[in-house]
Amino acid sequence: MAKTATRGRRKAPARGKTKARSSGGGLLPWAVIGIAAIGGIVAHDHWKSIQPMLARQSTPITRDMAEPSPVVRKDAPPKQVALAAPTPKVAVPQPQPLPLPPAAIPTPMVQPIKAVQPPASAAVSQTGTVAFGYCGQGAHINCVGDGGVFWYKGEKIVIADMASPVVDQARCDGERRVAFAAKSRLLALLNAGPFTMNAAGKAEPSGAPRVVSRDGRSFGAQLINEGLARKPGAAGRAWCA
Repeated sequence: MAKTATRGRRKAPARGKTKARSSGGGLLPWAVIGIAAIGGIVAHDHWKSIQPMLARQSTPITRDMAEPSPVVRKDAPPKQVALAAPTPKVAVPQPQPLPLPPAAIPTPMVQPIKAVQPPASAAVSQTGTVAFGYCGQGAHINCVGDGGVFWYKGEKIVIADMASPVVDQARCDGERRVAFAAKSRLLALLNAGPFTMNAAGKAEPSGAPRVVSRDGRSFGAQLINEGLARKPGAAGRAWCA
């Protein structure tokens, strides 16, 4: 009985603690209201500077809310993406090879035509009108070499219709005297006036054969008649007796 009476009794709460709890719970709402009031006053005083900040923050939110995301339908065909047309390749012009020159056409070689001198004939004549002298050691231009040879303008002339002894080849004094006489007589005939020379054969290294005459009379015939020459190839006594 004693235990039951003890349990039934409860301890009365302390009055100090109750008052503290009641007073703390009543001040909190008032503190929140005071802070809100102060924040409203501050916001009112600085509204101009706060308004742009609020506008920037609210713009993306409003845009997201205004533009709903498209609904993808399951049965809709896949969206075709237009492929860019391939860029056509521009053909780069290749350098054209230069045309080859046509093959050279062989041309026949033209052989030089040698001038053919006409054969000398008696009809071809030449007239001499220069002064003569005896040939010496120098150049022979217009001079007498022996009784049957002389030079006319540098060309050696051999009297064709006679044969006379040569001074340098004389075998005796008589032949040498005849050779000197024939040489002196030919010089006199050549200096007596204009004379004519007719070709009597082909020119050779030994000289050009000519028939020399004046007024139709041959110098060779005159020397033969005077005993200073003989006909070519004629047999007779030797110049040395």
